[in-house]
Amino acid sequence: MTEKDFLPKPYNQFPAEGKVTWKAPSNIALVKYWGKRANQVPANPSVSFTLDACATTTSVSFTRKEGVSPISFDLFFEGSPKEDFKPKIQTFFDRIEEYLPFIKQYHLKIETSNSFPHSSGIASSASGMAALALCLVDIERELNSEMPQVFFNRKASFLARLGSGSACRSIEGDLIQWGAYKGIPESSDLYGIKYPFKVHQAFKNFHDTILLVHKGQKQVSSSVGHNLMHNHPYADRRFNQAHENLDKLKDVFEQGDLTEFINIVESEALTLHAMMMTSMPYFILMKPDTLEIINKIWDYRAATKLPICFTLDAGANVHVLYPESVKEKAIQFIKDELVAHCENGHYICDRIGAGARRLG
Repeated sequence: MTEKDFLPKPYNQFPAEGKVTWKAPSNIALVKYWGKRANQVPANPSVSFTLDACATTTSVSFTRKEGVSPISFDLFFEGSPKEDFKPKIQTFFDRIEEYLPFIKQYHLKIETSNSFPHSSGIASSASGMAALALCLVDIERELNSEMPQVFFNRKASFLARLGSGSACRSIEGDLIQWGAYKGIPESSDLYGIKYPFKVHQAFKNFHDTILLVHKGQKQVSSSVGHNLMHNHPYADRRFNQAHENLDKLKDVFEQGDLTEFINIVESEALTLHAMMMTSMPYFILMKPDTLEIINKIWDYRAATKLPICFTLDAGANVHVLYPESVKEKAIQFIKDELVAHCENGHYICDRIGAGARRLG
């Protein structure tokens, strides 16, 4: 599919008002996306676990305006007006206007909330933009009911990407691939797709316990970090590595090879942060407690041989990944050894989920 496929057909009706609500999860990339080209196109493909508990719930109320006028909206975050979020939403609307021209004919009231701390490296922009995109495409489906579910999901993913790249991986579950990649004929830079190959049962009930090392605003945003990949001395090699790791994961997922899965996922996490530390200007998002947690995970895995590993997003928090088969031991280890390194002892128990869902 191309961008033109997402341009709308003529609308059949324009209801005076209405409201839709969607809940969209965050996601955690196993092969990382870092670096992008124009129009939110990724510099390399990625694959992610869709999460379940870490999610954004967004309602969009729409009221018909007289005639066509500039885009207008109100934004409320966790019950309060959030003026500092509005410029990002305005930019998003400007990008998607040609694909959803009805938004100029309605005043929108956006009410959104997260189940986890905003701007703490748990991809709140991914779940937030996914939830908003789903609401908007749902409204469009009311205007033109002839929209198959497959197309609905792809358009929501396509639009979410224009707000936040990784948001395109938060529409469906449980394993999502995004970015043109020769090993998957249906793959696209424009939207995420469900991973099409066989996945061993060992990966079907994976858990992700997120250790909140730092809950505040990151010193460097992901958008800035992505842009620093332009002219990065190691960028091309990094992009090739992502393709190579996707090649390796096909057999890993099919065979249930947890050892090689750990090698790839931890290497990807450290490579992501290595790219940050070798950018110009360079920066570090990990904290001392991040490193303490990583070393304790390595020591514990070496001593017990249990398949418990970590990954990192663009922040200091640590995602501890493990299969259902070792859940009890993993949780005990986390409580005994790792929670001490969390801000105020806070952590979130999550697991891979089935994707976004409509609430109303």
